[in-house]
Amino acid sequence: MSHMPRGPQGRIRTTYQILARPFEFLPRCAAEYGDVFNVPMYNGDVVIAGSPASVQAVMTAPPETFVPYAIKSIAPLVGAHSLLLLSGERHRRERKLLTPPFHGDRMRAYGAVMADVAARRFAEAARAPRAVAQEITQAISLDVILRAVFGVEEPPRTGAFARAVVGMSEAFVPALAFLPFLQRELGGLGPYARFRRRVDALDALLRGQIERARAAPGDDILSLLVSARYDDGSSMSEQAILDELRTLLFAGHETTALALAWALDHVHRHPAVLGRLRDEIDALGPEPDPERLAALPYLDAVCKEALRLVPVVTEVPRLVAQPFRLGEHELQPGTGVAPCILLVHHRPDLYPEPSRFRPERFLERRFSPFEYLPFGGGDRRCIGAAFALFEMKIVLGVALSAWQLRLLDERPPRPVRRNVTLGPSGGVPVALRAARRGAARGGVRGWAQATGA
Repeated sequence: MSHMPRGPQGRIRTTYQILARPFEFLPRCAAEYGDVFNVPMYNGDVVIAGSPASVQAVMTAPPETFVPYAIKSIAPLVGAHSLLLLSGERHRRERKLLTPPFHGDRMRAYGAVMADVAARRFAEAARAPRAVAQEITQAISLDVILRAVFGVEEPPRTGAFARAVVGMSEAFVPALAFLPFLQRELGGLGPYARFRRRVDALDALLRGQIERARAAPGDDILSLLVSARYDDGSSMSEQAILDELRTLLFAGHETTALALAWALDHVHRHPAVLGRLRDEIDALGPEPDPERLAALPYLDAVCKEALRLVPVVTEVPRLVAQPFRLGEHELQPGTGVAPCILLVHHRPDLYPEPSRFRPERFLERRFSPFEYLPFGGGDRRCIGAAFALFEMKIVLGVALSAWQLRLLDERPPRPVRRNVTLGPSGGVPVALRAARRGAARGGVRGWAQATGA
């Protein structure tokens, strides 16, 4: 194990390094201390697991070995009933209820919504001489959640929800997530009080949407949650639904948007990748069917490589609840242990030239769940993983089938902390112009007619 300073100054220093410079700090620690090392953080020690073997040990341990880590950090954002904060039988029960809508036929039914939203948002962005890819993808991701998950269709309500969600996300600054002692309202003043006001505003809208789903159920995921039943026949309480909706926003809105922004940047910095990808997409015709887009092998590889190279979340911590042996180290209850996505994804023995964007590696071999884990793993793997990857492929496919993007910053963006996620510095500024060959075939016109753009 490492011997980093454990005093107050040492803990603050390492907390800051992980918060501000994880792509430099974590590989440097691994080079000095090995695959498993201890990092003294502000809210306790965290043992970093940076090899497939150590990740597998954590991911395959009996579920009761761990409980959620740093509950106080994100509880104000997602609520006490959130799947992210539950453990034991409550976690298994809730996960069983929530998982089905994000897989299989139900998930694929939202493909047309994803394609329509992407076409409309890129068409809107193309009207300006300059756009920011991250802003486009955030608008797309939020629209998809509002329509497919919440069932919000009317423009006035969509706008109100969008403002409330963005307001809440922006108010949850990194300091509130990583320094829970700042979570005090202080008489209505300060960042936490501002955040709580924005949570309340969003909750009011969500309660109204829950009532709508009860009165007139639709095909959206909220309607499914309202009508869903546990094994004993009982239904979810309104507060539980509310907390899970906020969890889906937190876990699914910004993460997918950031992954898409990274993917657009990587693809447009590698002409050979871009050319091969466009050829594959063009073979489907001017208005590719969403499901056929999602089945394209090179598009799938491009999205997976984007998630590998810059994971939106660098580690997935748990808190040891029972004595747990990790290699030669015995971890006691109260210790954090974090499978490190960043370190595993950048191992040269798994991914030769790990800093290079090379999608072909995902066509050449399959990686185990302990070698490639952008959505975490084990019994706490993100329930929306399939949904997010499906959305990434459709949005990227629609964008490249209809638009030509030009990066406006020659320098590759740096990963910068937003809250618990990492996004590209500057948001990837771009210029768009209407479809290359697709315009002549009616591709842009077809998408625009389909979406009313």
